[in-house]
Amino acid sequence: MAGSTDGADAVPPAECRSVPMRARALAGIVWPLARLIGMTVRIRYEGQDRLEERLASGTGVIMVTWHGRTLIPANVFRNRGYWVMISLSRDGEMQNRIFERFGFRTVRGSTSRGGIRAALELARRLREGGAVAFTPDGPRGPTHKVQLGALLLAQKSGCPIVPVGVSARPRLLVNSWDRYMVPAPFARAAWIVGQPITVAPDADDPKKAEIAQVLELELNRVERRAEELLGYAYPSEFPT
Repeated sequence: MAGSTDGADAVPPAECRSVPMRARALAGIVWPLARLIGMTVRIRYEGQDRLEERLASGTGVIMVTWHGRTLIPANVFRNRGYWVMISLSRDGEMQNRIFERFGFRTVRGSTSRGGIRAALELARRLREGGAVAFTPDGPRGPTHKVQLGALLLAQKSGCPIVPVGVSARPRLLVNSWDRYMVPAPFARAAWIVGQPITVAPDADDPKKAEIAQVLELELNRVERRAEELLGYAYPSEFPT
């Protein structure tokens, strides 16, 4: 038919072709800066031994922190082959390349696109003994509000959710929805591991909503502990 093209011969629009190029260029700038920061930050850990024991057991674990605090965890867990979910958005293209360079394995999807397929893939990896790093308020927020993705992973896999609170001083808080934290080179950092949270296989929606509130409070509690160790006052808008 006139004007039609076979899928094998179709040429993507220039705008689409430019997305991977921009993603590669931006990732090539961001990743070395993130690694430089990670190499110089001095971290004080609390409870990390319990998390490392769980990771070493090979029985599966879901590590969660708020979306705005992922730079330090990306460095701490680099080159371990842990799994992360990255959105299918244009921003996700850059994030995917950055996390791959950090040595993570990625599954693409989010709450708005491809999320169920990605969640089922991650649940399978967890049942095989893998570890997943997850931001329960991502990819678009609102910040510090738990969405149900992490709970679905825990329910389908039988693996616990382990909250991690992170802070750094000095730092830059970006003017974004998640107030993304960029530590200064040679900053002091605090890393607090919270209590594991499980989701029963038969948990219904009201029960999962209740567990989501528990997870939210525990994540805020460990983040507050990290903030206060470094002399910051924790925002009253985030209940602990």
